[in-house]
Amino acid sequence: MPSPVRETQAMLAGMKPVLSEGAYVFCNVEPRLAKALFEGATGFFAEAEGTTLVLHLARAEALGFDTRMPMRRIVLEIYSALDGVGLTAAVATALANEDIPCNVIAAFHHDHIFVPENMAEEALAVLRAVQKLAQAKTDSAK
Repeated sequence: MPSPVRETQAMLAGMKPVLSEGAYVFCNVEPRLAKALFEGATGFFAEAEGTTLVLHLARAEALGFDTRMPMRRIVLEIYSALDGVGLTAAVATALANEDIPCNVIAAFHHDHIFVPENMAEEALAVLRAVQKLAQAKTDSAK
């Protein structure tokens, strides 16, 4: 496994955004239900008000959750360090500048950007442009 990348431009230059298949839905459940629903969840986060589950759209529909906001996941395929600075801010800012909302989940190995399903391709293009710009800056600094 490669070493974690910490420097902002290096993270942006190497992030390789990849749009995952399928749509996801963020659902909120009571903690006692979360354990039973956890199987098959892409992610979860426990908060005082309830547990957020990130489920594939079909599973959320089958369980009766509100699925009016399907999201697509873009995985930034760079092994970003947990203490790396700037990747989330740069990605969120680039998307915000194009009026694309996002929800970022930073996991141990990669960052996962969830965007509205109907904006996924546009978001992917924005992130690829950010990557190319960072690569050009990195190359010119050599």
